[in-house]
Amino acid sequence: MANLFGALIGAAIDREDGDSGIKGAIIGTVAETAIRAIAPVVATWALGWAVQYGVRKGWQAIVGEDPARGPRPSET
Repeated sequence: MANLFGALIGAAIDREDGDSGIKGAIIGTVAETAIRAIAPVVATWALGWAVQYGVRKGWQAIVGEDPARGPRPSET
């Protein structure tokens, strides 16, 4: 029941070509399972990137230098 949505969409796409829809249902189920596995990883990466970006911009606003690049050449 959990993979029904992916199977129905895959079957509908496969039937547009005149096929029976079985292959599309299988591919749709596999695609939905893959998306469910990858989505948390992508969301975690995006959240981590946003936090890192915000901290870096905050540091630049407070100190005036980019922590990844170090001090400006004129300051050394």
